[in-house]
Amino acid sequence: MKTWCSLYRRSSLWRTRRREAPHSISFFTSFCTDSNSDGVQSSRIKVFDRHFRRKQLDRSSWLMRSKDSFVDSVADNLLDRLEDCKKTFPTALCLGGSLEAVRRLLRGRGAIEKLIMMSTSYDMVKLCRDAEHDIQNEDIETSFVVGDEEFLPIKKDLVISCLGLHWTNDLPGAMIQCRLALKPDGLFLAAILGGETLKELRIACTVAQMEREGGISPRVSPLAQVRDAGNLLTRAGFTLPGVDVDEYVVRYPSALDLIEHLRAMGETNALLQRNPMLKRETALATAAIYDSMFAAEDGTIPATFQVIYMTGWRAHSSQQRAKSRGSATVSFQDLQKQFGSGN
Repeated sequence: MKTWCSLYRRSSLWRTRRREAPHSISFFTSFCTDSNSDGVQSSRIKVFDRHFRRKQLDRSSWLMRSKDSFVDSVADNLLDRLEDCKKTFPTALCLGGSLEAVRRLLRGRGAIEKLIMMSTSYDMVKLCRDAEHDIQNEDIETSFVVGDEEFLPIKKDLVISCLGLHWTNDLPGAMIQCRLALKPDGLFLAAILGGETLKELRIACTVAQMEREGGISPRVSPLAQVRDAGNLLTRAGFTLPGVDVDEYVVRYPSALDLIEHLRAMGETNALLQRNPMLKRETALATAAIYDSMFAAEDGTIPATFQVIYMTGWRAHSSQQRAKSRGSATVSFQDLQKQFGSGN
Protein backbone atom coordinates (compact mmCIF):
# COMPACT_ATOMS: atom_id res chain seq x y z
CA MET A 1 0.00 0.00 0.00
CA LYS A 2 1.30 3.44 -0.84
CA THR A 3 1.82 5.22 2.43
CA TRP A 4 2.28 8.81 1.33
CA CYS A 5 0.86 10.98 -1.37
CA SER A 6 3.54 13.53 -2.07
CA LEU A 7 6.97 14.73 -1.07
CA TYR A 8 8.37 18.20 -1.46
CA ARG A 9 11.38 19.99 -0.05
CA ARG A 10 12.41 23.42 1.11
CA SER A 11 16.14 24.11 1.26
CA SER A 12 18.39 26.65 2.94
CA LEU A 13 22.18 27.02 3.18
CA TRP A 14 24.09 27.48 6.40
CA ARG A 15 27.17 27.58 5.58
CA THR A 16 32.80 -5.15 -5.93
CA ARG A 17 32.08 -7.37 -4.34
CA ARG A 18 34.78 -9.31 -2.55
CA ARG A 19 36.30 -12.17 -4.54
CA GLU A 20 37.43 -13.93 -1.40
CA ALA A 21 34.55 -14.66 0.99
CA PRO A 22 32.33 -12.22 -0.97
CA HIS A 23 29.47 -12.08 1.51
CA SER A 24 31.07 -12.46 4.91
CA ILE A 25 29.94 -10.39 7.90
CA SER A 26 32.45 -9.38 10.55
CA PHE A 27 31.66 -8.73 14.20
CA PHE A 28 33.47 -6.17 16.33
CA THR A 29 32.25 -6.48 19.91
CA SER A 30 34.68 -3.82 21.11
CA PHE A 31 33.11 -1.08 18.99
CA CYS A 32 31.84 1.02 21.91
CA THR A 33 33.06 4.02 23.85
CA ASP A 34 32.96 2.23 27.17
CA SER A 35 32.06 -1.36 27.92
CA ASN A 36 31.43 -3.30 31.08
CA SER A 37 32.23 -6.98 31.64
CA ASP A 38 29.06 -8.05 29.81
CA GLY A 39 30.03 -6.20 26.66
CA VAL A 40 27.10 -3.78 27.00
CA GLN A 41 27.74 -0.16 26.22
CA SER A 42 28.03 2.08 29.28
CA SER A 43 28.21 5.68 28.11
CA ARG A 44 28.42 8.58 30.53
CA ILE A 45 25.47 10.22 28.79
CA LYS A 46 22.49 7.93 28.46
CA VAL A 47 19.62 9.36 26.45
CA PHE A 48 18.79 6.49 24.13
CA ASP A 49 18.41 2.79 24.78
CA ARG A 50 21.05 1.43 22.42
CA HIS A 51 19.92 -2.18 22.89
CA PHE A 52 16.37 -1.21 21.95
CA ARG A 53 17.74 0.87 19.08
CA ARG A 54 19.37 -2.27 17.67
CA LYS A 55 16.01 -4.04 17.85
CA GLN A 56 14.45 -1.10 15.99
CA LEU A 57 16.95 -1.55 13.17
CA ASP A 58 16.26 -5.29 13.13
CA ARG A 59 12.56 -4.57 12.67
CA SER A 60 13.31 -1.89 10.09
CA SER A 61 15.25 -4.40 8.00
CA TRP A 62 12.14 -6.61 7.90
CA LEU A 63 9.70 -3.75 7.13
CA MET A 64 11.91 -1.64 4.86
CA ARG A 65 10.58 -0.97 1.39
CA SER A 66 12.79 -1.59 -1.61
CA LYS A 67 12.67 2.11 -2.47
CA ASP A 68 11.63 4.83 0.00
CA SER A 69 11.21 8.25 -1.65
CA PHE A 70 12.16 10.23 1.45
CA VAL A 71 15.17 8.11 2.44
CA ASP A 72 16.38 7.92 -1.17
CA SER A 73 16.13 11.70 -1.53
CA VAL A 74 18.18 12.29 1.63
CA ALA A 75 20.82 9.73 0.65
CA ASP A 76 21.07 11.07 -2.91
CA ASN A 77 21.45 14.67 -1.71
CA LEU A 78 24.16 13.60 0.73
CA LEU A 79 26.10 11.71 -1.94
CA ASP A 80 25.79 14.67 -4.33
CA ARG A 81 28.43 16.39 -2.22
CA LEU A 82 30.98 13.88 -3.47
CA GLU A 83 30.49 15.26 -6.98
CA ASP A 84 31.53 18.70 -5.73
CA CYS A 85 34.95 17.35 -4.69
CA LYS A 86 37.80 16.91 -7.15
CA LYS A 87 39.45 14.60 -4.63
CA THR A 88 38.81 10.86 -4.85
CA PHE A 89 38.24 8.57 -1.87
CA PRO A 90 39.64 5.07 -2.45
CA THR A 91 38.45 3.74 0.94
CA ALA A 92 35.18 4.61 2.64
CA LEU A 93 33.15 3.70 5.72
CA CYS A 94 29.34 3.90 5.72
CA LEU A 95 27.81 3.98 9.19
CA GLY A 96 24.43 2.80 10.47
CA GLY A 97 21.23 4.36 9.25
CA SER A 98 20.14 4.19 5.63
CA LEU A 99 22.90 1.83 4.54
CA GLU A 100 21.00 0.14 1.74
CA ALA A 101 19.95 3.44 0.12
CA VAL A 102 23.50 4.82 0.26
CA ARG A 103 24.97 1.70 -1.33
CA ARG A 104 22.31 1.54 -4.05
CA LEU A 105 22.60 5.24 -4.95
CA LEU A 106 26.39 5.53 -4.77
CA ARG A 107 26.74 4.94 -8.52
CA GLY A 108 30.50 5.48 -8.70
CA ARG A 109 30.52 8.83 -6.93
CA GLY A 110 33.73 9.52 -5.04
CA ALA A 111 35.67 6.87 -7.02
CA ILE A 112 35.41 4.52 -4.05
CA GLU A 113 37.33 1.23 -4.43
CA LYS A 114 36.87 -0.32 -0.97
CA LEU A 115 33.74 0.18 1.11
CA ILE A 116 32.82 -0.96 4.62
CA MET A 117 29.12 -1.09 5.51
CA MET A 118 28.63 -1.02 9.29
CA SER A 119 25.58 -1.16 11.56
CA THR A 120 24.77 -2.29 15.09
CA SER A 121 22.04 -4.55 13.64
CA TYR A 122 23.03 -7.90 12.16
CA ASP A 123 19.75 -8.08 10.22
CA MET A 124 20.37 -4.66 8.66
CA VAL A 125 23.89 -5.65 7.62
CA LYS A 126 22.54 -8.91 6.21
CA LEU A 127 19.94 -6.96 4.21
CA CYS A 128 22.72 -4.85 2.68
CA ARG A 129 24.79 -7.93 1.95
CA ASP A 130 21.88 -9.64 0.20
CA ALA A 131 21.10 -6.48 -1.81
CA GLU A 132 24.67 -6.45 -3.13
CA HIS A 133 23.60 -8.97 -5.79
CA ASP A 134 21.28 -6.38 -7.38
CA ILE A 135 23.98 -3.73 -7.84
CA GLN A 136 25.43 -3.89 -11.33
CA ASN A 137 28.50 -2.41 -13.01
CA GLU A 138 30.27 -1.34 -9.82
CA ASP A 139 33.63 -2.89 -9.06
CA ILE A 140 33.72 -1.96 -5.37
CA GLU A 141 35.18 -4.33 -2.81
CA THR A 142 32.50 -4.28 -0.12
CA SER A 143 32.83 -5.55 3.44
CA PHE A 144 30.06 -5.88 6.01
CA VAL A 145 30.64 -5.23 9.71
CA VAL A 146 28.41 -5.40 12.78
CA GLY A 147 29.66 -2.74 15.18
CA ASP A 148 28.88 0.46 17.07
CA GLU A 149 29.43 3.85 15.45
CA GLU A 150 30.52 5.35 18.78
CA PHE A 151 33.98 3.76 18.46
CA LEU A 152 35.74 3.37 15.12
CA PRO A 153 39.28 1.89 15.33
CA ILE A 154 39.91 2.09 11.56
CA LYS A 155 41.31 4.63 9.09
CA LYS A 156 39.49 5.58 5.89
CA ASP A 157 39.46 8.41 3.34
CA LEU A 158 35.72 8.97 3.68
CA VAL A 159 33.13 8.47 6.42
CA ILE A 160 29.42 8.62 5.50
CA SER A 161 26.52 8.55 7.94
CA CYS A 162 22.99 8.89 6.59
CA LEU A 163 20.22 9.28 9.20
CA GLY A 164 22.08 7.45 11.93
CA LEU A 165 24.18 9.69 14.17
CA HIS A 166 21.20 11.42 15.82
CA TRP A 167 20.60 8.16 17.72
CA THR A 168 23.98 8.18 19.49
CA ASN A 169 24.07 8.93 23.20
CA ASP A 170 27.07 11.22 22.82
CA LEU A 171 26.81 12.97 19.47
CA PRO A 172 29.93 15.17 19.91
CA GLY A 173 31.90 12.10 20.98
CA ALA A 174 30.62 10.07 18.03
CA MET A 175 31.66 12.85 15.63
CA ILE A 176 35.10 12.94 17.23
CA GLN A 177 35.34 9.19 16.61
CA CYS A 178 34.41 9.81 12.97
CA ARG A 179 37.23 12.35 12.68
CA LEU A 180 39.70 9.94 14.24
CA ALA A 181 38.58 7.28 11.75
CA LEU A 182 39.59 9.54 8.87
CA LYS A 183 42.98 9.72 7.26
CA PRO A 184 44.52 13.23 6.95
CA ASP A 185 42.52 15.26 4.40
CA GLY A 186 39.66 12.76 4.71
CA LEU A 187 36.03 13.84 4.33
CA PHE A 188 33.16 13.41 6.77
CA LEU A 189 29.60 13.46 5.38
CA ALA A 190 26.55 13.12 7.62
CA ALA A 191 22.82 13.69 7.49
CA ILE A 192 20.85 13.82 10.73
CA LEU A 193 17.28 14.75 11.59
CA GLY A 194 16.92 18.27 13.02
CA GLY A 195 14.83 19.68 15.84
CA GLU A 196 11.89 20.70 13.62
CA THR A 197 11.29 17.09 12.58
CA LEU A 198 7.75 15.78 13.23
CA LYS A 199 6.65 19.03 14.85
CA GLU A 200 3.04 18.27 13.91
CA LEU A 201 3.20 14.90 15.66
CA ARG A 202 4.75 16.47 18.76
CA ILE A 203 1.89 18.95 19.03
CA ALA A 204 -0.80 16.32 18.49
CA CYS A 205 0.77 13.96 21.06
CA THR A 206 1.08 16.71 23.66
CA VAL A 207 -2.54 17.85 23.29
CA ALA A 208 -3.88 14.28 23.33
CA GLN A 209 -1.90 13.30 26.44
CA MET A 210 -2.96 16.42 28.30
CA GLU A 211 -6.60 15.73 27.50
CA ARG A 212 -6.60 11.98 28.17
CA GLU A 213 -3.91 11.48 30.81
CA GLY A 214 -3.53 14.88 32.46
CA GLY A 215 0.20 15.03 31.71
CA ILE A 216 2.79 14.38 29.06
CA SER A 217 5.63 11.92 28.55
CA PRO A 218 8.34 12.06 25.86
CA ARG A 219 7.10 10.36 22.69
CA VAL A 220 9.48 11.92 20.15
CA SER A 221 13.24 11.78 20.58
CA PRO A 222 15.23 14.98 21.22
CA LEU A 223 17.11 16.17 18.14
CA ALA A 224 19.89 18.65 17.43
CA GLN A 225 19.06 22.19 16.37
CA VAL A 226 20.46 23.79 13.22
CA ARG A 227 22.39 26.38 15.22
CA ASP A 228 24.24 23.57 17.01
CA ALA A 229 25.43 21.73 13.90
CA GLY A 230 28.33 24.06 13.08
CA ASN A 231 29.43 24.06 16.71
CA LEU A 232 29.39 20.25 16.73
CA LEU A 233 31.69 20.10 13.71
CA THR A 234 34.10 22.62 15.23
CA ARG A 235 34.05 20.92 18.61
CA ALA A 236 34.81 17.58 16.96
CA GLY A 237 37.92 19.12 15.39
CA PHE A 238 36.84 19.18 11.73
CA THR A 239 38.25 21.81 9.42
CA LEU A 240 36.34 23.66 6.68
CA PRO A 241 32.96 22.83 8.27
CA GLY A 242 29.78 23.25 6.26
CA VAL A 243 26.11 22.88 7.17
CA ASP A 244 23.09 22.67 4.86
CA VAL A 245 19.45 22.33 5.88
CA ASP A 246 16.64 20.73 3.89
CA GLU A 247 13.03 20.59 5.01
CA TYR A 248 10.91 17.81 3.56
CA VAL A 249 7.13 17.70 3.92
CA VAL A 250 5.72 14.22 3.37
CA ARG A 251 1.95 13.73 3.06
CA TYR A 252 0.23 10.61 4.40
CA PRO A 253 -3.35 9.35 4.21
CA SER A 254 -3.53 9.21 8.03
CA ALA A 255 -1.43 9.40 11.20
CA LEU A 256 -1.34 5.61 11.33
CA ASP A 257 0.39 5.54 7.93
CA LEU A 258 2.96 8.02 9.31
CA ILE A 259 3.70 5.71 12.26
CA GLU A 260 4.00 2.76 9.88
CA HIS A 261 6.54 4.67 7.82
CA LEU A 262 8.54 5.66 10.93
CA ARG A 263 8.71 2.00 11.97
CA ALA A 264 9.92 0.99 8.52
CA MET A 265 12.68 3.62 8.75
CA GLY A 266 13.60 2.64 12.33
CA GLU A 267 12.80 6.15 13.58
CA THR A 268 10.34 5.44 16.40
CA ASN A 269 10.91 6.36 20.04
CA ALA A 270 14.05 4.82 21.58
CA LEU A 271 14.44 7.03 24.66
CA LEU A 272 15.86 5.30 27.70
CA GLN A 273 13.14 6.84 29.90
CA ARG A 274 10.30 6.30 27.44
CA ASN A 275 6.88 5.11 28.54
CA PRO A 276 6.57 1.65 26.93
CA MET A 277 2.76 1.77 27.00
CA LEU A 278 0.49 4.01 24.95
CA LYS A 279 -3.18 3.86 25.84
CA ARG A 280 -5.54 3.09 22.98
CA GLU A 281 -7.69 6.16 23.64
CA THR A 282 -4.60 8.39 23.68
CA ALA A 283 -3.40 6.98 20.36
CA LEU A 284 -6.81 7.47 18.75
CA ALA A 285 -7.05 10.98 20.19
CA THR A 286 -3.61 11.81 18.78
CA ALA A 287 -4.68 10.68 15.30
CA ALA A 288 -7.93 12.67 15.53
CA ILE A 289 -6.18 15.85 16.75
CA TYR A 290 -3.50 15.49 14.07
CA ASP A 291 -6.21 15.28 11.40
CA SER A 292 -8.24 18.19 12.78
CA MET A 293 -5.26 20.54 13.15
CA PHE A 294 -3.15 19.79 10.10
CA ALA A 295 -5.19 17.90 7.47
CA ALA A 296 -5.25 19.37 3.96
CA GLU A 297 -8.32 19.76 1.78
CA ASP A 298 -7.62 16.44 0.07
CA GLY A 299 -7.67 14.65 3.43
CA THR A 300 -3.93 13.98 3.67
CA ILE A 301 -1.83 15.03 6.66
CA PRO A 302 1.66 16.60 6.44
CA ALA A 303 4.73 15.49 8.38
CA THR A 304 7.81 17.71 8.44
CA PHE A 305 11.29 16.21 8.35
CA GLN A 306 14.15 18.64 8.86
CA VAL A 307 17.42 17.15 7.61
CA ILE A 308 20.75 18.70 8.58
CA TYR A 309 23.66 17.90 6.25
CA MET A 310 27.13 18.28 7.72
CA THR A 311 30.50 18.21 5.97
CA GLY A 312 33.93 18.44 7.52
CA TRP A 313 37.53 17.52 6.78
CA ARG A 314 40.34 16.13 8.85
CA ALA A 315 43.16 18.65 9.06
CA HIS A 316 45.91 18.52 6.44
CA SER A 317 48.71 20.88 5.44
CA SER A 318 47.32 21.22 1.90
CA GLN A 319 44.04 22.79 3.08
CA GLN A 320 43.47 26.52 2.88
CA ARG A 321 43.76 28.34 6.19
CA ALA A 322 43.02 31.82 7.44
CA LYS A 323 46.06 34.08 7.85
CA SER A 324 47.17 34.86 11.37
CA ARG A 325 45.82 38.02 12.97
CA GLY A 326 47.85 41.11 12.10
CA SER A 327 49.52 39.61 9.03
CA ALA A 328 47.68 41.84 6.50
CA THR A 329 49.87 44.00 4.26
CA VAL A 330 47.13 46.34 3.00
CA SER A 331 44.74 48.33 5.20
CA PHE A 332 41.03 48.82 4.49
CA GLN A 333 41.56 52.57 4.60
CA ASP A 334 43.94 52.36 1.64
CA LEU A 335 41.42 50.22 -0.26
CA GLN A 336 38.67 52.71 0.45
CA LYS A 337 40.80 55.58 -0.80
CA GLN A 338 41.64 53.72 -4.00
CA PHE A 339 38.27 52.15 -4.86
CA GLY A 340 35.69 53.96 -2.78
CA SER A 341 36.27 57.57 -3.79
CA GLY A 342 33.65 57.46 -6.54
CA ASN A 343 30.78 56.42 -4.22
